[in-house]
Amino acid sequence: MSEKKRALFICLGNICRSPIAEAVFLKTIADAGVAADWEVDSAAIGAWHVGKSPDHRALSTMKKHDLPYDNRARQIKKADFDKYDYIFGMDRENMSDLARLAPGAGSKAKQLLLGDFDGEAPGKMIRDPYYDDGAEGFEQCYVQCVRCCVGFLDKVSKGEI
Repeated sequence: MSEKKRALFICLGNICRSPIAEAVFLKTIADAGVAADWEVDSAAIGAWHVGKSPDHRALSTMKKHDLPYDNRARQIKKADFDKYDYIFGMDRENMSDLARLAPGAGSKAKQLLLGDFDGEAPGKMIRDPYYDDGAEGFEQCYVQCVRCCVGFLDKVSKGEI
């Protein structure tokens, strides 16, 4: 039996985008019949929300799309760079932060921009909806994460990553 692949989704506080991406990817791999081959988690760049549930609008969006979620926010650790095969940032600032936090040459994880796997708009950032008044930005985040997660899994299954 081969070792599980591991994916970690990162955003600034781990209460909006990365939990949605995590939940979407869990559904994507379940639908593809490969969930047993993966370990999936999410984490934050900063420690502001450690131990908290996702934003109520993120939870509402996940519930609307039948995505169960019960994780709590945590901050990324140096060990994550060797544990995970893929660490996804949601925007260029996340990617800069990941480069700064990484232990240096030789770490296992490939640091990837999730938006690079969006078949409709490759390279597009997944905008942080935290400061929005309503839930529309969370729905947009969900839709984009679906496209990106499907695109990523497709590339991995073809051996392109």
